[in-house]
Formats: sequence, C-alpha cells, structure tokens
Amino acid sequence: MESTGDLPSNAIKLESLAGAYWRGDEKRAMLTRIYGTAWESKEQLKEYQRLMEEAKKRDHRVLGRKLDLFSIQEDAGGGLVFWHPKGATVRKIVEDFWKDEHERRGYQLLYTPHMANLQLWKTSGHFDFYKEGMFDQMEVENEAFQIRPMNCPFHCLIFKDTLRSYRELPIRWAELGTVYRWEGREGGRAGGKEGGRKGGEEGPPRDTSSL
Repeated sequence: MESTGDLPSNAIKLESLAGAYWRGDEKRAMLTRIYGTAWESKEQLKEYQRLMEEAKKRDHRVLGRKLDLFSIQEDAGGGLVFWHPKGATVRKIVEDFWKDEHERRGYQLLYTPHMANLQLWKTSGHFDFYKEGMFDQMEVENEAFQIRPMNCPFHCLIFKDTLRSYRELPIRWAELGTVYRWEGREGGRAGGKEGGRKGGEEGPPRDTSSL
C-alpha cells in the first residue's frame, strides 16, 4: 500500500516498546523500538489477539517453571538453560525420536567440538557477517578461539577430510549441536529461551544436516 493511512484505524494495535541500540552497536545511543500489528479488518485483529492470548498460556518460560522442566539460573548467566529431571526426560525422548527418525531415513550422526580457532569462522564467513551475534573470542596459547554459533563449518571440515567420489552422494549427516549466540548486542527483543545470551540448543533439537 502507498500509505499506512489506507489501513482501517480499528484494525491497528500497538503492542510493546523495547530499547534498541542504533545500528545494533551498544556503544551508540539507545533508541525506542515500537512493535505493532495491522490487519485488513477489525475481525482479523480480534482473532489475532485471541491467538496471542492462547499462546501466552503455553509460554515455555512459564510452563518450564510451572512443570519443573527447566530453569534460567541468573547466578550462572541470563539465557542459560538448566534442565531439571522431568525436563531432561522429555528432552531425551525428543532426542531419541529425532535420532531414530534420522537414522531410519539414512542419516549418520556426528559429534563435533564446541569451539574452533577464529580462522575457521573467518573462512566460513560467520565472523565477517555475524560477529555482532557471536560471543567474544578467547585466547589459548596465543591462538584466538571462538565458541560456535553454528555447526555447519565443522561438517564441512569432516567432508573435506578425505577424497570423496560423486558415487557417495547424497551424504546425509546430522548433529544435535549446542550453539552459542550473543543476541543481546543486536538490541530489541532478546532471543533464546530468555535473555540476550543464547546458550544451548535452540528450543527443540535442530537438524543441522549436511547434504
């Protein structure tokens, strides 16, 4: 549409406010980000609001505490998930199902390190394009290391570890990899289960397959 004035005034709803750093740089001024929603009719807006209320009842952060599945321990750091026995049991069931299904469909499982030297992330492009969402590097024996925000570069290393033939294709690999992201730097709503730091699996186990 050419103008927001074309929207029906009774089908617009402002939802929340949040702080956001200019251009995602925490050293710049804090701005105010306004969240809202707009629909073609008042009825559509009402239905959206009803669905949002239903979603609140199923908020994993609320249910996690209520059902004693997991907790966010601020003493350890915001956004870091501690799985309690009940939650660990549910997680194991989901992971076992995920593994069984992948193996049934011809995938092979991988396990890779939680960190790698910084050069790998520069080669993959992650550092140049997504460094604002990555944790700071650590130095070990005069070499910079980075905890992983993604799994795919590790799978690429395994792939090139030996000479391969087109006859092997398709190669199906999968990993339930733990990834770490610093989304608080980007301003606005924090990602992950809670808080700007995101450590651990992103919600349900992720298929990080390489084909």
